[in-house]
Amino acid sequence: MAWFTDRHTFLLAVIVYGVSLVYSVFLWRKGFRRDDHVNFFLLLLGFAGHTTAMVLRGFSLKQCPVNNLFEATIFLAWALALACLIVCLLPQLRFVSAFASPVLFTIGVFALMPSLDPPHGPKPEFSHGLQSLHAASILLAYGSFGLGSISAIMFLTQQHNLKFNKLKAVLSLLPPIQRLEIVTQRLVLVGFVLLTLGLSAGGHLPRPEGVKYWRETKVVWSALLWAAYLGLLVARWRFNFAGRRFACGVIGIFAFLLLTFWGTNLLSTLHQQHP
Repeated sequence: MAWFTDRHTFLLAVIVYGVSLVYSVFLWRKGFRRDDHVNFFLLLLGFAGHTTAMVLRGFSLKQCPVNNLFEATIFLAWALALACLIVCLLPQLRFVSAFASPVLFTIGVFALMPSLDPPHGPKPEFSHGLQSLHAASILLAYGSFGLGSISAIMFLTQQHNLKFNKLKAVLSLLPPIQRLEIVTQRLVLVGFVLLTLGLSAGGHLPRPEGVKYWRETKVVWSALLWAAYLGLLVARWRFNFAGRRFACGVIGIFAFLLLTFWGTNLLSTLHQQHP
């Protein structure tokens, strides 16, 4: 069918993420006092459509679809959704989907802006294996950071409940606050390792003549992101930068990632497709 394009399929996925967002509001209002199978399956359905859209785009290009801002954005959201679904396989952590759906819906709506997906010119040449490792590592790192920020939000929510509404904290299905802090720290650590691997792989990719890898806009931005997460982890381990401060740091850095990711992509020479 002519209507069954990658963009239309992704639109359907975003609509499902939106339905999941609406359902999440009711879970938040009830304080997560019951298991949310419905929201998990909504997220799974949206992820299926999301994956189909990426596969359709990949087959049309005959390569990994990360050549413009639309493709990079949907890959970022896909990595976050995949990480969330893996975590949600544990029944006691299934409520994570209620925190992930607003992020996925927001990113999806932004990705659908027509200006982000101009017509493709000639296919760019890549070293496929190394380029795929670079893209997958970086984007899975973003997914891990995003999931870490969701865990940090849950930590702050539970901390607020313990301070101002102990009954709500006791009845909630959210895990203990100590476990949320450990999960947040480990997700940030996993993301940091993946980001390090992705940056190292990117340094060995072919690039246009005269373009220096460590002076390129996107690479400098990624290095600053790497340094920010490294500083946060070192502060956590060496200077007892824990609890609310660590959670706020995780949320703040990921918010910076979301707000600046698209702008740096537009300014990047290496991440733009040239006709």
